Parts: sequence; structure tokens; C-alpha cells
Amino acid sequence: MTFIITEPCIGVKDSACVDSCPVDCIHPRTDEEKFDSEKMLYIDPEECIDCGACVPECPVEAIFPEEEVPEQWQEYIDINYQWYSRQREPK
Repeated sequence: MTFIITEPCIGVKDSACVDSCPVDCIHPRTDEEKFDSEKMLYIDPEECIDCGACVPECPVEAIFPEEEVPEQWQEYIDINYQWYSRQREPK
């Protein structure tokens, strides 16, 4: 299981969740080149340890355990996985 960031993060990109993550699996961080061009943040499904530390830190309540993502935001599961898949592709 992983946690998924959903629609309420779009345009907000508050980094409190990034700072709370003990394994640094939420990207892009404010100091990364892609931060300005991305519309939201994403959680790495391979690195997430399912601790949930990010959930209470999100001011817009955009983070859910994968199996609890609300129906209206189910597409964000694929969006999250696809973002990390693209990051891992050789350049």
C-alpha cells in the first residue's frame, strides 16, 4: 500500500507533507527543478513506508491511503503511479 495525493493539492503544493516524510518519498520538493512546472506533489509508491505522517500535515486534506481514495479522485492513483514511472525512465 501507498498513500496517494489527490486533486485538492493542485495549485497548492504545500510542502508540510514533504517535511514530515521520514523517507523523502514526496516530490517534487521546493528545491527540485520540476517543482515550478508541476501542478501538484506525488508520493513514490515504491518508497512510501505507509507511515501516514504526511496525512495530518496536508492543509487541504489531499492525501489518502490508496485503498481509501474517494471515488471522485480515483484517477489520481494512476496519475501518481504514472508520474513516478516517467521519473524512472532513462533519459
